[in-house]
Amino acid sequence: MIHIKDHKTRDMFNPFAHLGPKRVALLEKSWAHLFREEILHRLPVEKLFPFYNEQKGRRTKELFAMLGLLILQQMEDLTDEQTVSQFAFNMQWQYALNVSESQDAFAYVSPRTVWTLRDIVAKNDLQQALFENVTETLQRIFAVDASLQRLDSIHIFSNMRHLGRVRLFGATIKKFLVNLKRHHQDVFSQLGTDFTDRYLGKSSDAAFAAVKPSDSAKTLQELGEDLFLLVERYHGHKDVSSMSSYKLLVRLLAEQCLVEDASSGKTVMVKPNNKVASDSLQCPSDPDATYSGHKGQGYQMQVMECCSMSEDKGQLSLITYVKVEAANKNDVHAMLPALADAKGRNVGPTTVLADTQYGSDDNVETAKAEGVEVIAPAARNGREKAVVLADFELSDRGEVLRCPGGQVPLQITGNEDRRRAWFDRTICDACTKGADCPVTRQRRRCWMGYDKKSVRIARRRSYERTAEFREKYRFRAGVEATMSDLDRVTGIKHLRVRGIRAVTFAAILKSAGLNILRATAFRNRQNGPGTTTKGRKSVTESSYSRIKDLLKTVVTTFWQDLRRSQFLAGRCLALDA
Repeated sequence: MIHIKDHKTRDMFNPFAHLGPKRVALLEKSWAHLFREEILHRLPVEKLFPFYNEQKGRRTKELFAMLGLLILQQMEDLTDEQTVSQFAFNMQWQYALNVSESQDAFAYVSPRTVWTLRDIVAKNDLQQALFENVTETLQRIFAVDASLQRLDSIHIFSNMRHLGRVRLFGATIKKFLVNLKRHHQDVFSQLGTDFTDRYLGKSSDAAFAAVKPSDSAKTLQELGEDLFLLVERYHGHKDVSSMSSYKLLVRLLAEQCLVEDASSGKTVMVKPNNKVASDSLQCPSDPDATYSGHKGQGYQMQVMECCSMSEDKGQLSLITYVKVEAANKNDVHAMLPALADAKGRNVGPTTVLADTQYGSDDNVETAKAEGVEVIAPAARNGREKAVVLADFELSDRGEVLRCPGGQVPLQITGNEDRRRAWFDRTICDACTKGADCPVTRQRRRCWMGYDKKSVRIARRRSYERTAEFREKYRFRAGVEATMSDLDRVTGIKHLRVRGIRAVTFAAILKSAGLNILRATAFRNRQNGPGTTTKGRKSVTESSYSRIKDLLKTVVTTFWQDLRRSQFLAGRCLALDA
């Protein structure tokens, strides 16, 4: 049965007044007050209604408080047991979640309830609705200007082991054999103890971990042959081949090995390291994790936040967009989805600061067509020479007017899409920059070809050399503070969970929690010491005021009734006389 509480209506008597004015004042300056007053009653509990019956069954825990509990758990990076303890005994949590009763039915939640609710939210992707709800609330309260934002990514490592290739093969085969023994004992016994003891014996893990570098290639080949043997042996067995651990064997074989047909039968060869794709299996306990050559195994999350070019910190740095994706994804593909998502929620920017990976020419031009300016350094080609098109003087139409050595082109040929600038070879041969110049030499002349894209990139590079670009772009570095906060405050870089679904749930709610903490710090900084929420009375002050008015009304009514009764009693005595 669904149980929710009306958190908009104030209690007649402040349930936390017994703490005293000093402790209540501390609560009102903490994140708990902001959460209680502005966020709690706006949480989207209606999205949980389809999973509960409105009339039948035992009454649920108060759903507003339970959704808030999930956010607070990730914000403070707690286990389920720690979360239960905080909910039961931490006055700050009870104040934030408006738990005003002391009975176990209201002030206690079991670990199973926390796990069940988290599973419902994660399976149905409701964490995104929670994040958007918190973000939009804070943006409205603090009047956050979303016109300028910055975008970057952070690497996330789930609760899995770092495995080399030898241990990866061994762990995957062991996982399959353990499940095979558990579910198909008769099939498992047919493998023989010589084979199974190699992977399930007491010293099997240590044996694979202690392989010498000189023996790793030989050991890896033996593991590949064992892997191929298992895949071939059970590929026609309906029950075994449907097991998830068997599917990991098939995936590992396809990604790490080459199977060739020979006259004597099929043979298997383990691929070289540089031939294994970055989206290959990294650990059998977390099949969704991939590999980034820059940051390693795990996942990555795209983060976009509001910022300001003002030095007085008059703008709340609010995270407006988060998305968890595979670690091998290139940042170049993250820019346009982030802009589209933010625009659809009315928090879209007009200017975005990002690093080189996001600033491809296609991204810049597409964003420009949508009315968004992308400020990012243009990528450089490793094959480029020291002198590039940006060093040439260009006209407004994109024609070369003068080379870095001062030579004026003899002729410009081509059309608007692609042009060639022709130069006198005798002058080019005498130029001191000839070895670094990108021109192509012919018998009498030299030429340099370029297109519209090259001209756009050249102009961007020329703009990057100006003080105006440096003044604007220096604010992009502020996003690194956000990544540091996500790591230090919420523990996002090393999670307790595995799998893309669980990682997404934790990472998105941690971002929402960081928004709450930042908003609290910003509010306190704006209000100054000794004050409460700007523009409104404190909970204590407003509660005492309501109680005073109520008591005044009760006393006035009592005296009026007493006087009326005395008057009536006097009239009755007069009539009797």
